Amino acid sequence: MVQRPDSGVHLHPKLDARARQLLRALIAQYIAEGHPIGSRTLAKHAGLDVSAATIRNVMADLEEIGLVAAPHTSAGRVPTAQGYRVFVDSLLEVTPLEPAQVEKLRGELPEGATTQDLLNGVSSLLSEVTHFVGLVTVPRREEFPLRHIDFVPLGGNRVLVILVFSDNEVQNRVVTTQRPYDAGELEQIANFLNTHYAGLRFGEIRERLRREMRETRHSLNQLMAAAIEVTERAVPVHPDADMLVAGQTNLMSSQDLSDMERLRELFEAFQRKRDLLMLLEGCARAEGVRLFIGEESGFTALDGCSLITAPYGVEGRVLGVLGVIGPTRMAYQRVIPVVQATAQILSNALNRAQQAQ
Repeated sequence: MVQRPDSGVHLHPKLDARARQLLRALIAQYIAEGHPIGSRTLAKHAGLDVSAATIRNVMADLEEIGLVAAPHTSAGRVPTAQGYRVFVDSLLEVTPLEPAQVEKLRGELPEGATTQDLLNGVSSLLSEVTHFVGLVTVPRREEFPLRHIDFVPLGGNRVLVILVFSDNEVQNRVVTTQRPYDAGELEQIANFLNTHYAGLRFGEIRERLRREMRETRHSLNQLMAAAIEVTERAVPVHPDADMLVAGQTNLMSSQDLSDMERLRELFEAFQRKRDLLMLLEGCARAEGVRLFIGEESGFTALDGCSLITAPYGVEGRVLGVLGVIGPTRMAYQRVIPVVQATAQILSNALNRAQQAQ
């Protein structure tokens, strides 16, 4: 099911069965052809035995309630953002991808890859398949359980921290501690953490260390305090969020996004990331596919675009969101299932990687 923001758009009383069918036919033709759709074209494709005059009257009603618009002096009409919303919510039939299509998507991702390689592959895959912008938020490392940790003294107060996570990702961090630690102390801290806390996420490790410091004998407190310090410096409590974006230049070839000032604003948003990340992190809290059309996102740079997202994760725990950004004139019935299937494929790949360890 496609989740939607509460944009206040509901089926209007004037949308009887005939009006709904004409609106569906107009939007389908406009998505396919990209130019205003006239009454004669609608008469040919709507499958209704009505005159062009009747169609013109229905179009006038749809225009009056804000679902279609007549650009410039054209005799034809185009859907508005509200029209697309009614179309997606009430008139569109979204069919999941066939198993063969899902298998083809899965085959495009690298087998046995690290999480970072998988995420890079997913953003590129979404862009290539939809011909729009593919994006995926990068999970914070503290979302993954720790498999192993090692420390190497670098002199003074500097320590190299080697982290191996449950998804087999290895990261090296150089941290500056409050006091120097010699090799023996660091080995003792690493052995202590690996013996008692491997398999836990960093937030869980910190919480247990603090609780056990209060409950255990005094001789262990110094070791626990040192363990807390080095782990907090290795993985910050509130690390910066990030996302991967692919295919931005695809938007330049869209006739619906020909406003160079709007494109520049959108490209700057991709570069800045902060506002987009806030929007995507909000999507992570909702189940299933979410769709923002035009100004529904509340993000000015996306006013002429649609954003389709779906969460991904492991073992029922959401790690991030992936999605597609394109013009409002897109084949929603094709793009929505691709986003949905890709989120499931990524989740399955991350689950397999975690279970293999």
